[in-house]
Amino acid sequence: MQLRIFTEPQQGASYDDQLAVAKATEELGFDAFFRSDHFLAMGGDGRPGPTDSWVTLAGLARETSRIRLGTLVSSATFRHPGMLAIQVAQVDAMSGGRVELGLGTGWFAAEHAAYGIPFPDKRFGMLEEQLAVVTGLWNTPTGETFSHHGRHYQLTDSPALPKPAQSPVPIVIGGQGKKRTPALAARYASDFNLGFAPLDQIAAGFERVREACRAVERDPAEITYSAALVACVGTDEAELARRAAAIGREPAELREHGVAGTVAEVVDRLAWLAEQGVQRTYLQILDLSDLDHLDLIAREVAPQL
Repeated sequence: MQLRIFTEPQQGASYDDQLAVAKATEELGFDAFFRSDHFLAMGGDGRPGPTDSWVTLAGLARETSRIRLGTLVSSATFRHPGMLAIQVAQVDAMSGGRVELGLGTGWFAAEHAAYGIPFPDKRFGMLEEQLAVVTGLWNTPTGETFSHHGRHYQLTDSPALPKPAQSPVPIVIGGQGKKRTPALAARYASDFNLGFAPLDQIAAGFERVREACRAVERDPAEITYSAALVACVGTDEAELARRAAAIGREPAELREHGVAGTVAEVVDRLAWLAEQGVQRTYLQILDLSDLDHLDLIAREVAPQL
């Protein structure tokens, strides 16, 4: 089981807050630092205000040396795919080839309204085209050009530069859709993620992706199967309750839906997730000031996996 740290900076985190967590992520031996891509807090005032995910990751690329860096997930509504391809390729080069692109349709209408971003009712086609454009630009041989004439995007004779350091850049696709999402994952994903899915539906969600892979004659084992779940761990009940209160949650609810409880309980939950087919877990860390929480997971939980 591979453990990654996943943060929600729109809830109220500066770049320096994220840098501290990213450095701890690296020093404590976790595999990756991922962040959401949102511009509006979901409850609370979100002060000091949102930070752009790819600007942030560019900074972290120069401040870290080992951990993977990525989004879970960027919204197809936020950036033109041509510009997104340039941004991700540049951050990948800045990191020495450690970037992963998580991309989805977007869902939070209020943040679009707050910052004047169009939010069409139907967005899956945009996501499909963005993946075609981004990967098409990256895969075009140097010296050749790339064109795309679709419903949502038109590119003509692009030089398809710059190229990322990695070839290919890993792409994370997630969602609980039963047909179109698995088909898209089978075509593009290196990591298929079920974010905050009901635990008893994880195995079936992964199997739908495997079936979609077989339908297009792709080896299902080429994809890493992952889950994103809130994390809240304590050495005892008092510490667990304190950490739960700090993020506005109840221990019982966290135990039911997340990776939460005492160290022994969390080890058991992660072992159970592995039995469901989870190979990688994105631990959603909501209190970015509590670096001792990361230390506890790295010191007491990770060695037992």
